[in-house]
This record gives sequence, C-alpha cells and structure tokens, in this order.
Amino acid sequence: MPTIEASTDLPGDVATVLDVSLDLDVELAAGRRHRVHPVPAGPGSRTSGRIGAGERVRWSLRLYGVVPLRHTTQILEVTERTSSGGASFVDAMVSGAFSSFRHEHLFTPLPAAADGSPRTRSTDRMTWTSPLGPLGRLADAVLVRRTLVGLLADRNAEIARRLGA
Repeated sequence: MPTIEASTDLPGDVATVLDVSLDLDVELAAGRRHRVHPVPAGPGSRTSGRIGAGERVRWSLRLYGVVPLRHTTQILEVTERTSSGGASFVDAMVSGAFSSFRHEHLFTPLPAAADGSPRTRSTDRMTWTSPLGPLGRLADAVLVRRTLVGLLADRNAEIARRLGA
C-alpha cells in the first residue's frame, strides 16, 4: 500500500491549526490547479466551513485539466486534544476512484518561536490502494503519488498562508 508522509511547521497553537485544517474552504482555495470543489453529497455532507466527525464531503476535480474525478470522504474521527497536547483527525474515502484511501492529520505542539508565539507541526499520512492490480501500481508510480504530493503541498501552503506564515 503506497504511503505519503509529509510534515509542515506552522505558526499558531494546535487548536488554531486544527480548526484551519478542518475548514473546507482551505481545500477549495488550495485546489485551484486541479479545479477541486465540493459538491452536495446528500444528508450529512458539507460543502463549506468546518467539517466535523461523521460528516462527508464529495470532491469533484479535474486532474491535469482533463480527467474528471469524484471522491467522497468521511471524517472518521476528530481528537481535539491528545495526552501529549496535540490533536488529530482522520478522513477516509467512502466512494471514488481508489480501492481504499485514508488520510491521517496529526498536530503536535513545537517549542515556541523566538518571539514566544506558538508553533505546531502538522503531519499528513496518506495511504491508498489503487484498483486494477499491476496497472494501478504503475499508475501509482507514474501519476498518483506525484499528484497527491502536489495536492498536499498546495493544501499545506494555503493553511500556512491563512495562519500568516
């Protein structure tokens, strides 16, 4: 199962970074390159604002401006505060192009910046399984990983921008 793990150090306390990360409008702003936007997915779904545990969002996007995709995810859990002072949330695909897709978001407090302001490390861990066996694994190596890394980098840059980095 392919995995991407990336960490970004952000200004702000854990609670603030978690709130910004759960805001669907961040994903919308970050996904312009692939024309990512939420579409209604029925009861229990959201298209804007802060998403919470149990809620779903259906994303529509165009990879490389050509390939249309729909991907519905559900927030499986939100942990506002861990024993270490961090926080987390997990979303997973409930329907879409992958056989499976899971994205863990972990937030860990860092030592304060030189000026005393709080900092948080945001760690993303994505795992997925593509359909079509060997053909899917080839697509993972050639296309999927690069696309997901790009989407994640765009998202983290938008979060940093909103936090004033």
